[in-house]
Amino acid sequence: MKRAVAMAFVALTTVSCGATPPVASSAPSPEPPASSPSAPASPTASPTATPSSTAPPAFAAKVTAVARDRLPYSWRPGCPVHYRDLRLVTLSYWGFDNKPHTGELVVHKSVTDDIVTVFRKLYGWRWPIRQMKLVDAFKADDYASIEADNTSAFNCRRATGSSNWSNHAYGKAIDVNPRENPYVTASGSTAHKNAEKFTERPMKGKGVINPGDKVVKAFAQVGWEWGGYWSGTKDLQHFSKGGG
Repeated sequence: MKRAVAMAFVALTTVSCGATPPVASSAPSPEPPASSPSAPASPTASPTATPSSTAPPAFAAKVTAVARDRLPYSWRPGCPVHYRDLRLVTLSYWGFDNKPHTGELVVHKSVTDDIVTVFRKLYGWRWPIRQMKLVDAFKADDYASIEADNTSAFNCRRATGSSNWSNHAYGKAIDVNPRENPYVTASGSTAHKNAEKFTERPMKGKGVINPGDKVVKAFAQVGWEWGGYWSGTKDLQHFSKGGG
């Protein structure tokens, strides 16, 4: 009898404390909540890629009256036009550094539309210009402005080698990239050493103007003539309304 009781006690102990619980006590793992699985991403949910670069600013031009103090060297009493008949054109241009810039030109009030029309095209073509400052930045010294490869327009001065007024003195001429497009004598020489390699035409190069190219045509379409078509001496930088 004692032995039977002892065996029953051992059996009870095995059921309640054993390492392996009875099969009947093992319940299946609960199902995860319905909301826990991650829903597949919608193909339209990804953000739109942002361009790495932005377009250059649009061409802009502004025409205003010229204050007398903006022309301390280039205008004086006795010039063939009064400074009140001149206009300051502030406009966009494409630089030699392949970036947009803002420059200034002074021209006669009657040709402001011509200038804006042409330089809008040049900017759209990204045709390069070295710099564009009033010639007064060089104390109206034409030689110094050319040495700096400066594109400029009005300057109350005589025509080169003449006692007559230049068309620049009327605000109806402009010199474009004068280093790349020098004044060349009939013998083929130029006064600027930094321009000597640019005396031949046609030739390739940044900011170079050639006979019949799109720059010449753009000016011709608004009635401006190119000094590169002169016989003998050629002024490759020079465009003027009506010639001269």
